Amino acid sequence: MRIGVFVGASAADLMTLDELIGRIKQAEADGFDSFWVPHISARGYDALTALALAGSQTSRIELGVGVVPTYPRHPAALAQQALTTAAASGGRFILGIGPSHRPGIEDGFGLSYDRPALHTREYLSVLRPLIEDGRVQFSGEFYNVNAELDVPNRPPCPVLISALAPRMLRLAGQRADGTITWMAGPRTIREHIVPRINRAAAAHGRDNPRVCVGLPATVCDDELAGRRRAADAYGRYGQLVNYRRVLDIEGVEGPSEVAVVGNEDSLRRQLEEFAAGGATDFIANIYTAADDAESGARTYAALRDLVGKV
Repeated sequence: MRIGVFVGASAADLMTLDELIGRIKQAEADGFDSFWVPHISARGYDALTALALAGSQTSRIELGVGVVPTYPRHPAALAQQALTTAAASGGRFILGIGPSHRPGIEDGFGLSYDRPALHTREYLSVLRPLIEDGRVQFSGEFYNVNAELDVPNRPPCPVLISALAPRMLRLAGQRADGTITWMAGPRTIREHIVPRINRAAAAHGRDNPRVCVGLPATVCDDELAGRRRAADAYGRYGQLVNYRRVLDIEGVEGPSEVAVVGNEDSLRRQLEEFAAGGATDFIANIYTAADDAESGARTYAALRDLVGKV
């Protein structure tokens, strides 16, 4: 299982562009497999632009965005920007997309959050042909597109979707390169995410897709304090319908219960459980436990030591 770092899930992750690029360069030097950032309109920089800059200053590490909300951005425009980022990173860019959440789309952007699964299917029907072949003709309910996108030395650009519900997981298995999850615990990955996405891929003659598991993580000796801090930092995610569903599948009250918390041995065991359940990637949003200033550095070091060993 590949191990990566994910920043931007909490207000504590806010940093300058130079700091972000420095973090990515350090993660590559430390051997991590990937580095991920979200694309959040209310916080931080444009993710693809930042990753293009980081791609030009790194040589090996995968660079992922998880995820770009689809409703506010036309798929043809995103295809062009994604190929630019992929070219700048030498084909190491992973594009994550998803419909996001009703409050952000309707209340924030003033757009309709109509039929998100169908919207995402049509979005992929425009986006992927432009990325892979440079041309698309598509007519649907959301998009009617006849376009071309010609770039030299077309780089690879895998596309993941934020698939958590059954229809989205079928779509990910059929049409995307995998899913990137958030707030999905080990039981949910093992019993809900992996079987559905793999079954959909097999039915279409495709290999098992990537299952990139994103979760908060901290290494500390006081697990209760670590989970209290997770409840403070990530509790709001439990109020969003899409994440509430997977928390309910896991059988937990909130995000603090799916966060990866414990000492170094516990961290290894928890990551091994995800790997055994079919996760292909673990992406840690490292946070500092309450009253334990060293926990962030311990977490980073422990994850670094597990790269290639889980």
